[in-house]
Amino acid sequence: MTDKKSTMRAQFIMTATGERLAVMPEADYNRMLEALEDRADAEAVREFKARLATGEEELMPAEFAHRIIGGENKIRVWREFRAIADRELAEKAEISAECLSQIESGERDGSFGTIKKIAAALKVSLDDLA
Repeated sequence: MTDKKSTMRAQFIMTATGERLAVMPEADYNRMLEALEDRADAEAVREFKARLATGEEELMPAEFAHRIIGGENKIRVWREFRAIADRELAEKAEISAECLSQIESGERDGSFGTIKKIAAALKVSLDDLA
């Protein structure tokens, strides 16, 4: 494999204001952009793995993610993912089981305060339920 540094060709020019510019073939420029994107992607993966190791992030099985993507009630999906019974979640969130049932079925919208309590009981962010 050829070292990309040795194959990059650049010409330097000076502007009227004294700024020095590098001019390079488009193919070299595109390779450089790709390398920078790969490096940024690798760093993002490292950061995610670190957050995963500390518990700041978690992985959700595709089965549950697909249910959310498909439009199923996010509270119900998270509750079932966490293996929490509806009455247990209602108790933890300090709301009635009937209220939780109505929110999960879409019969009623929960207030901000109620959704905040449910999010805390599920140990998810409000964004996860939005």
